Amino acid sequence: MAFSRPSADRPGEAREGRTASQRVDREQMADSSGSTARRRFLAGAAAAGAGGLALLAPLWSGLRVALDPLRRRRGEAGFVRVTTLSALPDDGAPRKFPVVASRVDAWNTFASVPVGAVYLRRLESGGGTTQGMDDGPDAENLPDAARRSDAAGVKAFNVVCPHAGCFVTLAADRSRFVCPCHKSSFGLDGAVNDPSSPSPRGLDALDVEVRDGGEVWVRFQNFRPGTPNKTPVA
Repeated sequence: MAFSRPSADRPGEAREGRTASQRVDREQMADSSGSTARRRFLAGAAAAGAGGLALLAPLWSGLRVALDPLRRRRGEAGFVRVTTLSALPDDGAPRKFPVVASRVDAWNTFASVPVGAVYLRRLESGGGTTQGMDDGPDAENLPDAARRSDAAGVKAFNVVCPHAGCFVTLAADRSRFVCPCHKSSFGLDGAVNDPSSPSPRGLDALDVEVRDGGEVWVRFQNFRPGTPNKTPVA
């Protein structure tokens, strides 16, 4: 009876089989680790991108707030309807009026809110329009606001005192404007009329237009106090 002899190579084949299996396991583990690392990287990148986008919103809002004075300064170039000619005394006495307009900030638009006040007074003569300004010999030396006011037949002054920003009032005898804070004094033409007045300049005149036969429109602006120059501010 013949017996088969065990092959001498079988133990080696078994070891090779185990080695191959272990190598496959290591490769699978490496692939798995690489996939996990890639997933973690992509997840981290997505989170970083989302965080960056989330930061852009407050950053943009901050920029809008910072640039808002520039936008409002451009918007202040427009005229605002203040009153009608029939509301102004015929004798040229000044009368105070609120200025109501829309105001825009970084988030909202506020319609019809008070933005300031002006004194208006009739002039003895005027053409009722900003066209056809005074052609007298001194017309070229007048500020634009003064020439436009003269042509419209209405004078407009910002109520803010150019000294420190208080609101001026009309004196009891209606002959001049006075500041209750530091005693600055101005004539009805807006010029400083007292040498002891601390204001560095006269009242700030504003452009005026008379439209549609009687509506008084004013280009309302505020100006920097405490300086001799008339410098617009937001």
